[in-house]
Amino acid sequence: MDLSTTYLGLALKNPLVAAASPLGRDVGTIRRLEDAGAAAVVLPSLFQEEIEDEIEAMERMLLDCDAEAQSFLPPGLTANTGPEGYLKLIAKAREAVDIPIIASLNGSSLSGWTSYAEQVEQAGASAIELNVFFLPTDLIWSGVEIECRHIDIMQAVKQAVSIPVSIKLSPYFSSLGHVVRGLDQVGADGYVLFNRFYQPDIDLADLKLVRDVRLSHRGEIRLPLLWIGALAGKVKGSLAASSGVQTAAEVMKYLYAGADVVTTASALIRHGAGYMKTLVEGLVSEMQALELESVADFRGGLSRRKVTNREAFDRANYIQIIRTGVHAPE
Repeated sequence: MDLSTTYLGLALKNPLVAAASPLGRDVGTIRRLEDAGAAAVVLPSLFQEEIEDEIEAMERMLLDCDAEAQSFLPPGLTANTGPEGYLKLIAKAREAVDIPIIASLNGSSLSGWTSYAEQVEQAGASAIELNVFFLPTDLIWSGVEIECRHIDIMQAVKQAVSIPVSIKLSPYFSSLGHVVRGLDQVGADGYVLFNRFYQPDIDLADLKLVRDVRLSHRGEIRLPLLWIGALAGKVKGSLAASSGVQTAAEVMKYLYAGADVVTTASALIRHGAGYMKTLVEGLVSEMQALELESVADFRGGLSRRKVTNREAFDRANYIQIIRTGVHAPE
């Protein structure tokens, strides 16, 4: 059985990729993910703001120290701040495993994006995933300005590096297809659908905002499934599915819709790195049950451009559902 696929121009042994999560901070865990069948690993994001805050804090500490106190500090202290730890992780991971290691960048300025992109490329990253975590809560931002911000970031990074670059997109654009077309034009190599913005809750007892991490559940598959199905075969870049993957059934659905790879973090955090083996074996079992010899045999078979009745992707299906009644979820 042939599970191989291509993502960002990289040949992968199967379509299952470990998404960015705390699991990627440890080289030993990255090895276990590879042993369990992961075809690639996306490292946790390198945040420009955290690096700059760390450097500023170190510089303030040195300014507050007198000459005698500074003499007790190790030489080259400030040289160990910044992205050095992340770059070492990339280098060690590349030495430890044979699968691609994808760096994840989260920046706040064009210069920051390009500078760190160049550094992770030099460290040996196989590709870069841009995690543009930007919520336009300032009311002065227009939709066009937000779209241009993403396109400008992609263009700047593509001009700075030679390795493939993908972007993890939000589902909140007024016209997602138009944004993707603009990113295609500046050379984006792939799209990860979708970024899950962690949103605050309110603690009524203490009257304060609560920021907690909620792992995804299988019900979240529908929105990325819709857009992967709509974009498959119409864009130059690869398509990576994200959110809602708990079993091999979700993997199969994403592949049928047209995803080149399927990424998961929540399932691995819940069950451990070894759960990747369960997903890979489940994919094999699902394919055997349907007598499929390769991923290429069915990938995109239920994308919008392949199905005969495209109403399943469009408004007419919505009208039909409303008329026939809404059923409670299982």
